[in-house]
Amino acid sequence: MTRSDYKTLSLSALGGALEFYDFIIFVFFAAVVGKLFFPVDMPDWLRMMQTFGIFAAGYLARPLGGIIMAHFGDLLGRKKMFTLSIFMMAVPTLIMGLLPTYAQIGMWAPILLLLMRVIQGAAIGGEVPGAWVFVSEHVPARRVGYACGTLTAGLTAGILLGSLVATAINSIYTPVEVSDYAWRIPFL
Repeated sequence: MTRSDYKTLSLSALGGALEFYDFIIFVFFAAVVGKLFFPVDMPDWLRMMQTFGIFAAGYLARPLGGIIMAHFGDLLGRKKMFTLSIFMMAVPTLIMGLLPTYAQIGMWAPILLLLMRVIQGAAIGGEVPGAWVFVSEHVPARRVGYACGTLTAGLTAGILLGSLVATAINSIYTPVEVSDYAWRIPFL
């Protein structure tokens, strides 16, 4: 592989890691998010069910994102779609970290949270298959397996990073601080 191939592969793996980090960090703070984005008088089991329903909505949006982004990847180029998918992942993640809570804006809080998760799901649905095709097209044929494996390792590194950040936040801050403000840090 050439220097350019390694650069393409490294950037693709890094982009994938950041996307998976953005996607998975939600689940590590689901209990806190549930308490902040749903009514306080709602039973805990229902609050968690709705919180994980919002998480699941991101997964349900993935196939649609994959179909749409694959189509436009063929028309406009995979690099453009890869860049768009990273943008579509980063912006909703930032917005999630800045969203007002249920106590501040009522039912709009979970609705906006759901919208951000759907956008994230569409982004990751287009990014992963597009990235595999992109790196496959940019490395020598005999190195496609290595390239796809490296890309997949990058995706998994994003999940690991999310768990490490969540562990650090929960170790450094008290539960009250996490609930008050520290849960937002990983999203920003």
